[in-house]
Amino acid sequence: MCFRTRISVPLTGRVSQGTGLPAQVRAAAKLQGLVIAAVLLCPLLLGAQRFYPDDPLSEEPAPMNLEDARFRKLNDYYDLFTNTFGDVGERQGQVQDGRKSQFIPSGGVNTLGEVMDSAWFSNRIGSRPMGVEEIQQGAGDGNAPAIEGQWTIVGAKTQGVTPGFRIRDSSGRNYLLKFDPLDYPEMATGADVIGAHLFHALGYNVPENYLVVFDEDKLVLGDGVTVTDASGDKRPMSRYDVKAALARVPRLEDGRIRGLASLFLKGKILGEFRYYGTRSDDFNDIVLHEHRRDLRGLFVFCAWLNHNDSRAINTLDSLVQEDGRKFIRHYLIDFGAILGSASVVSNTARDGNAYFWESKPALAQIFSLGIYVPRWARARYLTHPSVGKIEYPSFEPEEWKPNYPNPAFQNRLPDDEFWAAKKVMAFTNEQLKAAVKLAEYSDARAEKWIADYLIKRRDRIGEAYFTKVLPLDDFKVEGGELKFVDVSVKHGFTGARDLKIVWSRFDNSSEKLTAIEGASGPRLPDVVRDGPSGAYFAAKIAGDDPKKTVTVYLRKQNDGHQVVGIDRSW
Repeated sequence: MCFRTRISVPLTGRVSQGTGLPAQVRAAAKLQGLVIAAVLLCPLLLGAQRFYPDDPLSEEPAPMNLEDARFRKLNDYYDLFTNTFGDVGERQGQVQDGRKSQFIPSGGVNTLGEVMDSAWFSNRIGSRPMGVEEIQQGAGDGNAPAIEGQWTIVGAKTQGVTPGFRIRDSSGRNYLLKFDPLDYPEMATGADVIGAHLFHALGYNVPENYLVVFDEDKLVLGDGVTVTDASGDKRPMSRYDVKAALARVPRLEDGRIRGLASLFLKGKILGEFRYYGTRSDDFNDIVLHEHRRDLRGLFVFCAWLNHNDSRAINTLDSLVQEDGRKFIRHYLIDFGAILGSASVVSNTARDGNAYFWESKPALAQIFSLGIYVPRWARARYLTHPSVGKIEYPSFEPEEWKPNYPNPAFQNRLPDDEFWAAKKVMAFTNEQLKAAVKLAEYSDARAEKWIADYLIKRRDRIGEAYFTKVLPLDDFKVEGGELKFVDVSVKHGFTGARDLKIVWSRFDNSSEKLTAIEGASGPRLPDVVRDGPSGAYFAAKIAGDDPKKTVTVYLRKQNDGHQVVGIDRSW
């Protein structure tokens, strides 16, 4: 079977064969060119076709075995600088050879335009039914730190606004133990647990995050743990250091401590992934990250949850082994700076509304002598110590911004946004309220505000992105008709619309469409209904705006017709 997905691969400069790589990786890297060539040439070897018998694929083929890969630590300041002032990655509309590039479609998708299950993503909400219990379970709910026995500190971060520990429970499991800032109890831990469960439901790989409440005496100091003092020198950690660190975290009324325990990820940790390019030591990584739909569409999810800290530093790659293969799995981590939280402090009005550096607002302030005030600065925000600073009435999804430019986000197209908006709108009010309950806010007002925030911003997402395309989905042939759902109508954003459907034969080799005379409407024309097995047909659907169309491709099979492809225009 050939792996057919839209790919964008630089044919030079991808493979680093420096001596710093293990011998196995260098040998594997040499195979990379062959792998890419095989992927690219597969249609030629089989005869060029738009669709193949196994289309549409629901998951990517199993990854090739990768014996080893090197750890790399990305410099956060370098990432900030290059993304803010550089032009990294392959971009929409770039001028090459004196000509402006055409739209670059997303990769990592099947012929229906859906993201396939892979080491990056697993289809959950919006692709299959999910109950409240599954959303609350998240990446796992059976590996919380053991209640019995002590938690041993095996590493520590005592500098900065909030401390953190690496701990091992009595069952031998390792966790990162994080806390809230002193002035904002419940804020960062609540955001982190909600974010992990919602991003998991959306389809991403995330850690298992657990809220924990414990007595200080439950923490014991392990052997060989060191701390770095104010002068930058390392020394053995003492019990006094533990007490001093815990003095900077909030306490419950009974003196116990609330924290978030994040289970260590499985496998060999390899550091962060970038939102552009590919890993040079992973021959399974063939789609440029700036063109992956699951990363382009991530913009919509981050806008919804105000994950303005969505950057490389909050990602992680891990070399795992499953079913006898080693491969790299890609994770999103650290959601303590979503919703109204900035992890160590509350958000400001700027967070999610402006980049760290933007020249236009600064110039507007200067030339207006300070009179100009941006829309978001005039909004009314709720500031609550448990949830930080948040609001939803002025939320405009298209105007939302992370802390600094993200090449995958900037490459997004209307079909990327539509894909993501469908998943956001798939959450019911009940499911969102259940996710918020996981934060265990002590104030019912905080819980209600976060739930309302998620529900209202969810609806704004649907309103914004369902209008940019003809929002038809869930195509199937039933009772001799082509049936589908107008998701904008389904969610009450618009009324029923008049649609025109015209039918064509489709040549799977030449991709030529030949109109079927007099064939219109949802009912399958006789030539389509009675066509030979293996024949392809297309139905082009248009509404009031002729630029917004959906073309649905059908394959005649012995037991009926299968929807095998979808093209959208806007």
